Amino acid sequence: MSLAPGPLSPGASRSLDPLEVTLAPGGGRLGAVCTVGALFEVRERSLMSGIDKRPADGPVTLLTHGVLGDVQGDREHHGGIFKAVYAYSREVREAYATALGSALPDGFFGENLVTVGQDTDHAVIGERWRIGGAEIEATCPRNPCGTFAAWMGDRRWGRAFTAQGRAGAYFRVHVEGEVRAGDRIEVLTRPDHGVTVAEAFRGLDPHRARSLLDWAEASGTILYDTLVGSAQTVLARAGERSDFPDRLRSTGRGLGLGLGL
Repeated sequence: MSLAPGPLSPGASRSLDPLEVTLAPGGGRLGAVCTVGALFEVRERSLMSGIDKRPADGPVTLLTHGVLGDVQGDREHHGGIFKAVYAYSREVREAYATALGSALPDGFFGENLVTVGQDTDHAVIGERWRIGGAEIEATCPRNPCGTFAAWMGDRRWGRAFTAQGRAGAYFRVHVEGEVRAGDRIEVLTRPDHGVTVAEAFRGLDPHRARSLLDWAEASGTILYDTLVGSAQTVLARAGERSDFPDRLRSTGRGLGLGLGL
């Protein structure tokens, strides 16, 4: 069992300046693939979390329902088909490390895939990547939870993380396969609606919300349920049509697509 590293000291500023991020040249690749190193006890939530991720020495298999060898202690908010894999850019995490004055190694934010030269926040919802033997699709941003705050050693961490707008991206696995550090990231398709993971995290305006839902309906793409709900709320507040087929929204938990997800 691991203890909270708590990189935020009591006197550390919780109001960070905007992060300065420069992506490594040479195109996208995996800097590391991470799985659970030890379980982390979140006493206030009475659960054991798998947030303590550490780089694997060899290949790791990406499966439809998650990363082989990974653990989610909070199945209500983590895991499932649409949150099978969590990816975060090393350059962004290292910018946080600089701002906080503390080391934040690969996997520290609970990410499975550490990208280099590829900004996960700029992935478009529905964008597909090929990495090693796997193909994955960007589905939604990560929302900071109480476990993340406990791991960082500061209950106010979620507010500072949200303010930066750098959530990282969840992916679903379309083709299961092995991936390893050093694998290239090949962008196979990028939907023309253009709504990125970062935009979804920060909040969509009515035009972007409409573009996302119209694309999903026209293409028959199933969206993560919370993402649909957020888009509908924005549209309803703007006095616009907000209906969307129930068959194209899902939590990603259940037997499989079309079978009560």
